Amino acid sequence: MQRMELHITETVEPVAAPHGSAVALGFFDGVHLGHRAVIGAAVAAARRAGLTPAVFTFELPEGNTLKGGRILSRTQKHRRMAELGAREVMDPPFSAFCNLSPEAFVERILVDCFGARQVFCGDNFTFGARAAGNVESLQALCARRGIGVTVVEMAGYGGKTVSSTRIRAALEEGRLDDANAMLGAPYAIDWTVRHGKGVGTSRLGTPTINQNYPAGTLQPCCGVYLTRIRLQDRWWPAATGISRRPTVDKAGAPVSCETYVPGFSGDVYGTNPTLEFHKYLCPIRKFDSLQALSDLITTAAARSCAYFQGLEDRI
Repeated sequence: MQRMELHITETVEPVAAPHGSAVALGFFDGVHLGHRAVIGAAVAAARRAGLTPAVFTFELPEGNTLKGGRILSRTQKHRRMAELGAREVMDPPFSAFCNLSPEAFVERILVDCFGARQVFCGDNFTFGARAAGNVESLQALCARRGIGVTVVEMAGYGGKTVSSTRIRAALEEGRLDDANAMLGAPYAIDWTVRHGKGVGTSRLGTPTINQNYPAGTLQPCCGVYLTRIRLQDRWWPAATGISRRPTVDKAGAPVSCETYVPGFSGDVYGTNPTLEFHKYLCPIRKFDSLQALSDLITTAAARSCAYFQGLEDRI
């Protein structure tokens, strides 16, 4: 069965929904378990009623901390929505609609742009200028236009509601297992590969792929991680260090994100490979020698290879 592609609209304009749409509403940073429930409910309803499965989300200005540091890149966010079955995503800048009243939001966005027949949101959803609208007002405004509103129950983990705030805290504290459980998929990055200082190649014998974090994005706890990276159309087990590299850098150096991929060779500069984080291994510390640092990197890579081989053996 051929998979349909996701269509992304980055302005406030009508989307392709010839028979109307079922729309999931939210910022959806992280596309975590709660977000997945909302999007999944919209997709399921669209399939039952012959509607277009759609998502309305938005992009905050770079450096805006209203929602906290970005968990996923915009590309990752869209990819995960597509995997859940969304076919139309409207993702305009926040400034394009933030001054609309709740009434105007429903008319302009839901009616004019989506031809909405059903909408889905969490119970904490707000909309309209200065967040003047809430779930109750959304239900009232949509009822006048014959649009059904479904409030999806919040997802839970560890006895508490799943939230992007909890996921950020888990990543920052090195609790990767908790973060991945709440995300519903491995935490991942797809930042552009940049040239580093060449220390891994010239001094350690372990060349690395550098994908340093852009400003405004969430940076996980410094440490060594068991990861896998998508290169040359396949997944490679890898070891990733997020650190200021105390063994080779001067004090105050910027944090780097470097991945050693045993057995891989090739030029990937300027590309955006997906790097998934599966296990937090250990913190970064200053070693007495470059050989000790090299030994840690190769040991971590061997642990990663064994980890992913174990996963394959269990499938």
